[in-house]
Amino acid sequence: MPVRLGLALPQYGRFADGEALVTVAREAEARGFASLWVGDRLLTPLDPADRYPGGDGTIPPAHRTFLDPFAVLSTAAAVTSRVRLGTSALNANWYPPALLARSLTTIDRLSGGRLDVGLGLGWSSDEYAAAGVPWRGRAALFDATLDALEAVWRDDPVSVTGPRWDIAPSHILPKPAQRPRPPVYLAGFSPAALARVGRRADGWLAASVPPPVLMGMWDTVRESAEQSGRDPDGVRVVVRANPIVVESPAGAAPPRSGTLEQLAEHLGALAGAGVHEIFLDLQHTATDPLHLLDLAESLRKSSGL
Repeated sequence: MPVRLGLALPQYGRFADGEALVTVAREAEARGFASLWVGDRLLTPLDPADRYPGGDGTIPPAHRTFLDPFAVLSTAAAVTSRVRLGTSALNANWYPPALLARSLTTIDRLSGGRLDVGLGLGWSSDEYAAAGVPWRGRAALFDATLDALEAVWRDDPVSVTGPRWDIAPSHILPKPAQRPRPPVYLAGFSPAALARVGRRADGWLAASVPPPVLMGMWDTVRESAEQSGRDPDGVRVVVRANPIVVESPAGAAPPRSGTLEQLAEHLGALAGAGVHEIFLDLQHTATDPLHLLDLAESLRKSSGL
């Protein structure tokens, strides 16, 4: 099957703007892109306790301004009718699961069943502290949150006992438009995170890395799926690519930066390695919404996706 190509929605930095959001959402659908995605950032500490997981470890200055992912995705749902709408990735532990399930169910219902739920643990202990959630024990809390989401979406009445919350036997309606629930994708690169994807997710939210590195981690996902009695071919791979486009190849090396030709070649290599979907986050390199759309169009045509 052909690789699906999507875009990250305007959400942060110079693109944290309602008009930019509506323009890109509508035009991306009109141009035939398959999906639109949002991320989840809360703050940029002046003296971070943790290194940013990318580049030189410095948090991108553009992340100092970041719109709420639920509001952004809801706006995109209201001005489109066909594209899939995804989160890559919500920091699931920040949200009580009953509230998280309600927000996601609402988007799925109002969009006519177009939501892909991407969830992760996050990387910043500063953000956890600001959200009032303990950093210690976050992996166990994540698994409990996933269990609670499954129950809220599946059961009526719902009854869940969790490490930080309890849901008394209750009706929690409506259920999502997609049954039994929206597709759930999980982020992460540690062996434990990759094993969790294979054990319980519909797909893996990966990053744009050299294909041999990506496929090495994908083997861990597939092995976990097989060991859990699941069909590994039923688990999808979605790659976020957030490159910087440069004019000259000197010193530039995909996947982090490169010319349009270099980046297109990298995207084609990812497609050839067997990923199912790639979405482009061009907010670090585009100057305005139309430039963003045109860059995405050029990468699509040059890569053959």
